[in-house]
Order: sequence, then structure tokens, then C-alpha cells
Amino acid sequence: MANKEIGLRRLANQRISGDKLQTAAEVVRWMGAMQAQDYNHALWAVGLRTNSATMTSIEQAIADREILRTWPMRGTIHFIPPEDAKWMLDLMASRMIATDTRRLEQLGLMVETIMQCQDLFIDALNGGKCLTRKEMLNILEEAGISTTGQRGYHILWYIAQSGVICMGPMQGKQQTFVLLDEWVPEQRSLSREEGLAELAGRYFTSHGPATDHDLARWAGITATDARLGIELAEAALTSEVIDGTDYWVGSDSVATWDKSHPNTYLLPGFDEFLLGYKDRDAVLAPEHAGKIVPGNNGIFKPMIVVDGQIVGTWQRNILKDVVNITLDPFTNIGDIETLFTNAAQAYGDFMKKTFISMMVNVRN
Repeated sequence: MANKEIGLRRLANQRISGDKLQTAAEVVRWMGAMQAQDYNHALWAVGLRTNSATMTSIEQAIADREILRTWPMRGTIHFIPPEDAKWMLDLMASRMIATDTRRLEQLGLMVETIMQCQDLFIDALNGGKCLTRKEMLNILEEAGISTTGQRGYHILWYIAQSGVICMGPMQGKQQTFVLLDEWVPEQRSLSREEGLAELAGRYFTSHGPATDHDLARWAGITATDARLGIELAEAALTSEVIDGTDYWVGSDSVATWDKSHPNTYLLPGFDEFLLGYKDRDAVLAPEHAGKIVPGNNGIFKPMIVVDGQIVGTWQRNILKDVVNITLDPFTNIGDIETLFTNAAQAYGDFMKKTFISMMVNVRN
């Protein structure tokens, strides 16, 4: 099977192409977890997989507690189903905390200090309160706990991964925090084995075809645990050998896509289509990888996708009633402006803008 077909199947299984889902909650539950460190890009990542979603409707889903934003895996912010927060944190985030001793020492933080911060946050947020990041850090400063440098962020990171706090809805452009147990009082309880099986089932259903190493990288678990998850979920999975490598897909994975015309999409930065895998060569030629993450700085640019392959980057300039989109293909791929008319319109509709303009950086 050619890389192109792997990419096309992943587009379909991730609900980027083909049948969309109806709500933000359905999208996040289908995907299991979705990269969300860049808030605005993450909203589009959910929106492009949803029928008729807008930026406003996705934000409303956050406010209505239908999707949750926190640090469940790899120490990175994701959208997850709210009811799955506790077992995901216990299974995956606990590994990050267990290996955090050196970073705490670098920041001059003691575990006892973290516990003091946790108590301060519980007192401040108790009763359904919602505080901005600045307000949370002011509470610590007033108690004589320095938040300079990376200390404040790391304290929030640590306590969120401990399952005490999570992110609430935005207040303007300010991120807020709430108590997880108050924000989502009804939580599923899964054993370690049940959690590994759930992860494997959701991952391969929404991300397949993918390998055990892809699952391990995505979830931030060991390769041994990834293989155990596959074994426990095997009844819901199907294995395939592609170019000599074992791949897995879910039995409920989407098997078809529209081959009648080019599949063209404008994906956000940090999208699961790229970041959801350890081996990304099936959708991104290695010689172009540095153009998605310039200087290997950890910032992933929005991506142009044609027929399952990442072929360029794009950027947007949002004005009052206009979205200006600049396309930057890696190579000359023909009449790209015509190819992406529908994709650009879909993004404009999501942003509720009445006019969309496109410009292409021409390659010789």
C-alpha cells in the first residue's frame, strides 16, 4: 500500500474527510484526545471534523462542560472527554509527575511547596469559582511563593496532572482554571488494564492505520503497555501488514473516502493528522519536515493537505469581516487557489466571516 493511501485512510478515520460528526463532544470522544496547546488552532481541529460547527459553538461546548482541556498525556495540553479525565490522568499523567524530580530541582520547587500551592488553589476555587491564570498566580505570590520564570506555569501543570484542577472556559483572551471534581463531578473509573484497552481501541479506530509505536508515542506510555493495550482490545481491532510493517485499525474505522476529486484540506497547526504518530513519513516527506516545524522549535505550522499528503503550510490574517489566507506550498502543485476554494470557505464559515481572500506564494 502506498503512503498516499495510508494518508487517505487516516483522513477518513480522523473524520477530516467523508462523514463528519455532529457535535464537538462526539469528535473528542471519537478521537480519544486531541492536541490543544494552541487554543485557536485546537478549536479549528475540532470544528473541521464537525458538521456546521463554528468557533463560537466549540467554545460553547467547553463552557457547557462537553469537552475538557487539560494535560492528560506527554505533559501536553489536549481536549478530552470530561468523564474520562481522572482515569486518563491516573494512567498517563502520573508517569510525567513521577519523572519530574529534576525539573522541580531546576526550578527550586519542593513537593511540599507544590502541596501548599494545591491547598491554596482548592481554597480559592472551592464552590464553583473560576479564576484566570493571572489570578491563580497572584494567589501564590500573595502567599510568598514565587512564580517567576517557569515556576508558575510548572505549578499549574503539576497540579492539573494530579487531577485537582483543569482548564475552564476562556474569559476574553484569558485562560481560566476550575476544580476538576466540581467542574466534572461524574467521572468514569477504569482499572489500568481497562484504560489501556480503551486507549488502544479509540486510538486505532480514529487514527489507524497506525503501529504499536505510534500508540506508545501518542499516549506517552511504554511500548510494552501499548502492546498490552492492543492485546486487551484485540477483539475490536484488525491488523494489516503494509510494506512489511504491522499496522492496526479499529473494526469501526471508516473504510472509504471520496476518490472522485482531490481531497484538499487546510489543517490547523498541531493537528492530530501529523502529531498523532511517531512515524510521520507516510503523510509528510522527510525533506519537508523542517518546514512544518522551522528550526525544530516545537511550533507546528498549519498544514496544506492534498490526497493524504502534507504539501505546504498556510497562515491566516483575521480582520473584522475578512479572513485573508496565504498558501505556501512546498512545490508547484498547479492551480492551488482553485483546489482550496472550498477548504478556505469552510474555514471562513467556521470563523463566521463574510469574505475570504487567498494569496499563493508561487514556487518555480
